[in-house]
Amino acid sequence: MIHNAKISRRAVLAGLPLLVAACGQAPDGLEWFPGGAGGYGAIDDGGITIPAIDITTIDPSLLRAHVAWHEPQKPGSIVVNTGERRVYLILDGGGALRYACGVGRSEALNFRGNAVIGNKQKWPRWIPTAEMMAALPRYRAYAGGLPGGLDNPLGARALYLYRGGRDTYFRLHGTNEPQSIGHAVSSGCIRLFNQDIIDLYSRVPVGTKVTVVQA
Repeated sequence: MIHNAKISRRAVLAGLPLLVAACGQAPDGLEWFPGGAGGYGAIDDGGITIPAIDITTIDPSLLRAHVAWHEPQKPGSIVVNTGERRVYLILDGGGALRYACGVGRSEALNFRGNAVIGNKQKWPRWIPTAEMMAALPRYRAYAGGLPGGLDNPLGARALYLYRGGRDTYFRLHGTNEPQSIGHAVSSGCIRLFNQDIIDLYSRVPVGTKVTVVQA
C-alpha cells in the first residue's frame, strides 16, 4: 500500500553535491552517496543546482532502497509497476534497486509490455503532445518546446522507450513537482525524484530492456 507523501516545497538549496559514482549500502537501506542525505542532497549538475529533498518530510517507502527480487527478469533490466508506483532496477544476486515514481493518469496507464531504452538525455527538452495540449490548453504555449532546466516537467534526465526502433513517446524522467511522487497525476509518463532519475540514468545504457506492468 502506498501512503500519501508529504514533501516540502521549500527544498534546501545548501548542501554538498551528490556524486553519482562510488556508492555503498547505507545502514537504513538507502543507496548512500558522498554528500549525505542518503543521496537526496543538493546537486550541482553542470551549473544547475537541483534542490535537496528533506527526507524527514517524506514517507520512507518513497525513498530509494535495496529490496529482494524473485521474478525472472535479468539483471540490468528495469521493471515499472504503475500500480505500485515503483520502478525496479534488477541487480545481480536476487535483489533490486527500488525507486518511487508518479504516473500520468492517461499516458502512463495506456502503456504496458516490453520496450528498450532507445535514447538518454540530460536536461531534456520538453514538447507537449497534441493530446496534452488538448486536455490542458496552457501547454499550447510550449508547442515549440521548452528547454531543459528546473522549470521543465521532464526534470534532470529522461530515458526514452522504443519499440521496433521507434520512439513510443513513453519516458522515465525527473520532475519539477517532487510532491507528485507516489501519485497518479494529470499528465505525463513515469516521473521520479530528480536525484533518483540521475541515479538510474547513471546505471543503465541505451538498449536496456524495460518491462511496464499495469497492476
